[in-house]
Amino acid sequence: MPKIVIENLYHKEIYTKAPDRKVIELIHENNVDWMHACGKKGRCTTCMMIVNEGMENLSEPTDREEYFRKLGRLKENQRLTCQARLQQGTIRIKVNEMYKFPHMDYSE
Repeated sequence: MPKIVIENLYHKEIYTKAPDRKVIELIHENNVDWMHACGKKGRCTTCMMIVNEGMENLSEPTDREEYFRKLGRLKENQRLTCQARLQQGTIRIKVNEMYKFPHMDYSE
């Protein structure tokens, strides 16, 4: 069963029975606020996640992600949650410091 672990949200675990879903959809369906300024359209990088483990369990980077990589706005260990699909296994991610919400309590 695919799983997301959000490390700096007290290791919040999100499970799904449906593979190949966008990471941001799974996060939001589990009542976790996650930044997405452009409305989940891949036009900005505010929904970016830092992938600490499990990059191989995500879909290949999209054209939008490659575009932001070329601009230097996405590092190799970063993906857009509105573009990346969790296909299998577990991913261990973090919310980027600059996209944390002030009303949420983060760990680490």
